[in-house]
Amino acid sequence: MPKLLYLVHRIPYPPNKGDKIRSFHFLQALMQEYDVFLGCFIDDFDDKQYQQALAAICQEVFCVDLHPKIQKLKSLQGLLTGEALSLPYYRDQAMQDWVNKTIREQGIERVLVFSSPMAQYVANRPELHWVADFVDVDSDKWRQYALSKSWPASWIYNREAKMLLAYEQRITALAKATLFVSEQEAKLFKTLAPEQADKIGFVNNGVDTANFDPDLSYLSPYLTDNQVIVFTGAMDYWANVDAVKWFAEQVLPVIKQQQPEVKFYIVGSKPSKEVLQLAENDASVIVTGRVEDIRPYVAFADLVVAPLRIARGIQNKVLEALAMAKPVIASSAAMEGIPVGSDLKIAIADEAEDFAGKALVFLAESAERFTINRHFVQNEFSWQHNGQKLCQVLAGDTGLSDE
Repeated sequence: MPKLLYLVHRIPYPPNKGDKIRSFHFLQALMQEYDVFLGCFIDDFDDKQYQQALAAICQEVFCVDLHPKIQKLKSLQGLLTGEALSLPYYRDQAMQDWVNKTIREQGIERVLVFSSPMAQYVANRPELHWVADFVDVDSDKWRQYALSKSWPASWIYNREAKMLLAYEQRITALAKATLFVSEQEAKLFKTLAPEQADKIGFVNNGVDTANFDPDLSYLSPYLTDNQVIVFTGAMDYWANVDAVKWFAEQVLPVIKQQQPEVKFYIVGSKPSKEVLQLAENDASVIVTGRVEDIRPYVAFADLVVAPLRIARGIQNKVLEALAMAKPVIASSAAMEGIPVGSDLKIAIADEAEDFAGKALVFLAESAERFTINRHFVQNEFSWQHNGQKLCQVLAGDTGLSDE
């Protein structure tokens, strides 16, 4: 098989959070067509144990430890060099040396870059056929962050939005194609880089419906017979922190006026101090921290919520809940890229009173299993189909606008 270099900003295993789910399933698709040489960073000590598992399925794996606190300091070099802070954050000489050596010794001709900062390792190699998966329009995410922050954070975030957009535009001009997680994200970036519109496309996220299957056997993780509302996600991610704070402080009190015994579970790794404080302030809020398997928490929940006020692309947490035949209430931002129909058990709400009202309606029906939600995901979000599209884009034999 031909050889391919796959550069990822975070080790693509285990597939237990949004970007790792996508990068892992992309790896599975690539392995069907290529001998894969994987280069990635490890920013979580718990993930070091999985290097051997990846080495067993890839031709070669090169991992570099990344220490977030140190890298944040290193990223400040961007203030001196006039570049986006994200670039020095992911810049590493050992990684660059390995990339150069692998290309030279293995005769690499094709490259998939996952997350825009990883493109810096091949940006000066015009002889390569390389495709960049930006996933989201990260520059616009920083712009959204800036709107919710005060100075000096707002100035830093606005600067990052501007500098990162300039970098994204430059990379798109150099790459053979640039991909995003949804048609909406691709359309947005086409307005930001109109001269490169013909090189911009999308490959949707998917769901492993064999894994997220409500018919599998699970043990309830809940130590209560009360109704449970659940949110899942990495709880050191600012958008998730903002979402659960808003829900716990603005929505949950309204729900409890009619359902005083309801519990709100926040399930995800590395909860921030702000998240932990929610549980200290309200006994109906439970913060689990890292769990080995989120599926039981979803399977035995009465309602799944995704009240993200800042979001880009397709939310895996929403797709996974739908695959488990659960009712979902999400913000309009969290539903971007998921074309829902009126017959699905999904509600969209952005205001606290509306969110609470729809939650109470769903909680009254929580004993039901909504198989229509699962069938929707099975039909519309298949990793097999999306992986085939990725490989077609890498081969250069498909129109980027084709779905």
